Amino acid sequence: MMMVELLLAIPVVASLLCFLLPKGKLSAIVSIVFSTATSAVAVVLCYDAFIGNVTDYSIWYVDTLSALFIILIATVSTLASLYSYGYIAYEREEGIINSKDERFYYIIFHLFVAVMFATCVVKSLGALWIAIEATTLVSAFLVGFYKKESSTEAAWKYIMICSVGITLALVGIMLIYASSVTVLGDSPGALDWIVLYNAAPGLDPELVKMSFVFIMIGFGTKMGLAPMHTWLPDAHSQSPSPISAMLSAVLLNCALYGILRFKMITDIVVPGFTSPILIGFGLLSLAVAAAFIVNSKDLKRMLAYSSVEHMGIIAIGFGIGTPLAVFGALFHVMAHSLTKSLIFFAAGNAVQSYGTRDMSEIRGMKEKMPFTAFMLTAGTLAIVGLPPFAIFLGEVTILSGAVSAGMHYIAAIMVGLIIIIFAGFLRNILPMMSGTTDKDVRGPKDPIRAMPFFMLLIAVLFFGLLMPDQVRETFEAIASLVIGGLP
Repeated sequence: MMMVELLLAIPVVASLLCFLLPKGKLSAIVSIVFSTATSAVAVVLCYDAFIGNVTDYSIWYVDTLSALFIILIATVSTLASLYSYGYIAYEREEGIINSKDERFYYIIFHLFVAVMFATCVVKSLGALWIAIEATTLVSAFLVGFYKKESSTEAAWKYIMICSVGITLALVGIMLIYASSVTVLGDSPGALDWIVLYNAAPGLDPELVKMSFVFIMIGFGTKMGLAPMHTWLPDAHSQSPSPISAMLSAVLLNCALYGILRFKMITDIVVPGFTSPILIGFGLLSLAVAAAFIVNSKDLKRMLAYSSVEHMGIIAIGFGIGTPLAVFGALFHVMAHSLTKSLIFFAAGNAVQSYGTRDMSEIRGMKEKMPFTAFMLTAGTLAIVGLPPFAIFLGEVTILSGAVSAGMHYIAAIMVGLIIIIFAGFLRNILPMMSGTTDKDVRGPKDPIRAMPFFMLLIAVLFFGLLMPDQVRETFEAIASLVIGGLP
């Protein structure tokens, strides 16, 4: 079996086993084992792509850009499965869910992973659209996992808004297909992105421009860019915390991946057209995130708006379009995925132990939950972009790209909004560490649940402090691909 099929098959088999096993606890063990196996396959597949061996056969295509997103999905999902072991078990022990619910969680968890992988390995833009829509339909069950009125409402809101967005993206795909008919005819591979890329010089510029606008709005909805972001705070806040981490850290990336594939084609047909659109959505997302983060009361909703912020920063980096800015945007994708997983896991510990997401009711964490307090503080400093964490390096690189491209006003606006968000985070998080509380707080002590924290903290520090030649060369190669096309 080829590596791509194996990558997709393992989480599907894991889901099937979780369905067949009688107890939820066994499903948790299966989840960890199969997630680890999936990561091993992903490493082999992605290493092959990173050293220049493109996988291109049948309906599959994996290059360095695909590989970056695949390795992030594998990493975050494996760490989320480790964290879920204690998190979901605690929910069952407290009577919040039952063993059947626990088993259902792991069934959908692995289906969710499988469809995210599918997004990054399919060759056809039509199949890409189907895979992104499938991520919505599958993950909606996890958003509404607790079956409360608020979580059910969030799940329906998520489905409706993202389905409208994905419908607009379908219009974009139809338009780019229409523009290719005169060049490619009725070729069965006319929606393969490589075929379209090679045929790009002959495509109709007006249709391609319209196509990208629809794609940007449609997939931008799923990416969480403002003003299409309105599903995101509800979905992130109502989901189990491991799922909140996956939604923020890797699901949003899947939509970004789709936008980048269309951007690469559009940039050939209409050079410079995508830049102001990406920068405009990016700046608006930063502004919206800043306004809501400062006034946040709900911990997980605040982290959701932080995702809107960082998707905006990434969009700006790709919009600037210079090698330095695109390098920074790609690096920021990785830094955000790792950092947001860390802080959502820490938030999950706090919310579960205090029984509330209201930050004004969470006090005395430093005394009651010293490990979680440390990790939440570290995650906060990392997510707001302080050195020596990885996000700082990503933001500085994008800002440097803006300045070197002469976009000083873009850099100035970004800095101003990032400072506001920095102040909002510290204003909301730091009081949670001190003070006293009458609540009976019991911090989680499961060592398996603690493992992802150490791994993630080491990773965000490592990539913030060091830039090994292999890492730098890999990101430079991906940036060249995004800017210049096929490897």
